[in-house]
Amino acid sequence: MKSDRLLSILLLLQTRGRVTASELAARLEVSVRTIYRDIEALSTSGVPVYAERGRHGGIELLAGFRTDVTGLTADESRALFILAAQGAHAALGLDSALGSALRKVMAALPAPHRPAAEATARRILVDATRWKGGPQRSVDLATLQDAVLADRRLRLRYRHSGERETRAYTVDPYGLVAKAGVWYLVADRRGLPRLFRADRVHSAALLDDPVKRRPGVELADVWEVLRRQVEERPGGIDVTVRVRRDRLDLFLRLMAPYLAELPDDDGESAWVTARLSLGVVGEARQLLQFSDRVEVLAPPEVRAEVARAAASVTGLYQRVGRRPEEKSRSDRVL
Repeated sequence: MKSDRLLSILLLLQTRGRVTASELAARLEVSVRTIYRDIEALSTSGVPVYAERGRHGGIELLAGFRTDVTGLTADESRALFILAAQGAHAALGLDSALGSALRKVMAALPAPHRPAAEATARRILVDATRWKGGPQRSVDLATLQDAVLADRRLRLRYRHSGERETRAYTVDPYGLVAKAGVWYLVADRRGLPRLFRADRVHSAALLDDPVKRRPGVELADVWEVLRRQVEERPGGIDVTVRVRRDRLDLFLRLMAPYLAELPDDDGESAWVTARLSLGVVGEARQLLQFSDRVEVLAPPEVRAEVARAAASVTGLYQRVGRRPEEKSRSDRVL
């Protein structure tokens, strides 16, 4: 463990330059005293490392010192070659760069680790996109990526879900996040965290103003706040339903965002009872996709809403006579 820690310190100093002992201790989850002992051990072994005290002090390597050692373990080597589907890299224009980088990493690996890394790359694939996700709008991430990497403010024209018109926003971007095949821009607007789907951005322009982020806040911090807001949004209506066993797996998959708890399944009953948490009564209409394989038991207003929706669909297809446009078309033929 100590040798891994020493190598981690060496690589951090090599890539970051001057780093404080407290930051190294936090990253490696050890005490500051342990960091100073490790620095002494590196120095004793011939690594030109030194520490400066004071307000702007820190630990750094002698200028110009580099090491070619990768220090990768077998598991670390394999982990590098388990990558998500190529689509994410293609969207950022990094497909060719990824292939080149992996070839360089493979060449730098210790010889005993290369067969395992190659086998991992051939045998394991991570595809982050959802099944039957449907057609996706083309997304131009170039301007968003430029703003993120150049630390510039952005002016967006953005269309919210359910709206036809776009709105204008000036935002301070933290970064881009790809979740389940969908790209999001994570940004502050007027000092508050906001989430923008990249495929709803109609236009984006970099401003001359530098980005204004909250001090000490990183992309991962803002994403965690926004993710919790979406996933932990409180439901206002508790709904009890029963589900036919032959549709239970499909029901659990499609209704996962609304499940209040996993159903108690004895593995034998023809029907299984489940509890949902809905934001509004109208959301219950999506249960019609399961036809007569799902029945709302309670509360009465939700049961009535589904009944009204079912009656409306039935009426649409049971109307007597032809549709007006069909009748007029046949009259023109005659």
